[in-house]
Amino acid sequence: MTFFRLIAATLIASLTALPALAFDTKARAAWVYDLTTQTVLLAKNADIPIPPASMSKLMTLNMLFEALEDGRVTMDTTFPVSAHAQSMGGSTMFLNTTDRPAVRDLIQGIIINSGNDACVTVAEGLAGSESAFAELMTERAHQLGMNDSMFANASGWPDPGQRMSVHDLGVIASRIITHFPQYYHFFSETHFNYKDRAPANAENRNPLLEIKAADWKADGMKTGHTEEAGYGLVGSAVMGDRRIVFVLAGMPSEQARRQEGEAVANWAFRQFVMKDVAKAGTKLAEAPVWLGNKAAVGLAPEKDLSLLIPAGAKDKVTAEAVFDAPIAAPVKQGQQIGKLVITVPGLDAPTEVPLIATEDVKKGGFVVRVKAALARLSGKAFDAAMERVNS
Repeated sequence: MTFFRLIAATLIASLTALPALAFDTKARAAWVYDLTTQTVLLAKNADIPIPPASMSKLMTLNMLFEALEDGRVTMDTTFPVSAHAQSMGGSTMFLNTTDRPAVRDLIQGIIINSGNDACVTVAEGLAGSESAFAELMTERAHQLGMNDSMFANASGWPDPGQRMSVHDLGVIASRIITHFPQYYHFFSETHFNYKDRAPANAENRNPLLEIKAADWKADGMKTGHTEEAGYGLVGSAVMGDRRIVFVLAGMPSEQARRQEGEAVANWAFRQFVMKDVAKAGTKLAEAPVWLGNKAAVGLAPEKDLSLLIPAGAKDKVTAEAVFDAPIAAPVKQGQQIGKLVITVPGLDAPTEVPLIATEDVKKGGFVVRVKAALARLSGKAFDAAMERVNS
């Protein structure tokens, strides 16, 4: 690989702000993600499999949303309730074996009531048994790149075989937001009482939904708690054009969960700023072309480029165009040539952006090929002379 460092004032000059502070979270594990720019803001023990408690219900919901997408069920499809589902303890929507709840009811029961009975009903309705559904959950999670996840049940009920990393929880939360926006409104609903059976368990436990911040709004997604797991939260919030997703796990109390959730949202929105850096097609670098009718080809981002910059990163952002050089002619406009690797202080990983050719470069004619051949012969002669000197 050949690396070319860009000295591009247009890329870096607009990145200004005050110094960013790292967030020292009290959570045992945490993952904070800017979904708009696909930037990881914080990762703490993020890839360690831990007991996810009810936060793993997001995977059950994803499986149900995929069934809706495929047409295997509709929102009006009803499922029977088994004795096993009715027997579930913990949080429930108080289903019994005479009920046939619709998919719509079960979605609300899972999100708002955190209904373990609703999860089992969905699992049995889609896969025949909860154990078979758990196997499908694990298989699907791995297909989605969630390799630190395994499932023994649909509800998050404590089990040594039920594990997810906070990173994986953030991945499935982000997928639900981006891939199933038509169902996302359920996560901001605050009240659901199936057949007036659960007035004491009818309120959404997500503490962020109660927060009235001046400039940002939380609208999801799921809490979790067991004695082993502690208190956890998968949250999402928006401010202007930005959306963040964050996962906090292993907190000691409901109060700590609420305070930490609000604090991390404030930090993510106020210590980072989104900057529009370059428009699609703007030439940021050039790559040499071998045997072309032009000596070089321009490289540009395929899409508009926006970066999330920690406050105080001015003059500290570096950008490199990375590609195999030289590029062999012919080159087609729009052909991916390499990538732009942008390193921002304060972020865990660099941002990588595909770079494409800004124009066609055809193969060169006879004169170009002759010059290239002479240059190659000249290089070989020089190498031979150097060998004689060093012998």
